[in-house]
Amino acid sequence: MDIPYQQLSAATLEAILEEYATREGTDYGDVTYTLAQKVHILRQQLVRGDVGITFDAATETCSLMRLR
Repeated sequence: MDIPYQQLSAATLEAILEEYATREGTDYGDVTYTLAQKVHILRQQLVRGDVGITFDAATETCSLMRLR
């Protein structure tokens, strides 16, 4: 199920982005970013429409999916 990020509260969106940014195996290349920087990058990708938020009812988890 796709979740429009605009319909989420600021706190919920922040929690989703932070959780995604701290997942093991998330790779940002050779550069080391702070958590705040990672969340900012993900938020920009959401606004541009490069990624979207999905919810899996079976596992009750949210994830980000590349759209472009």
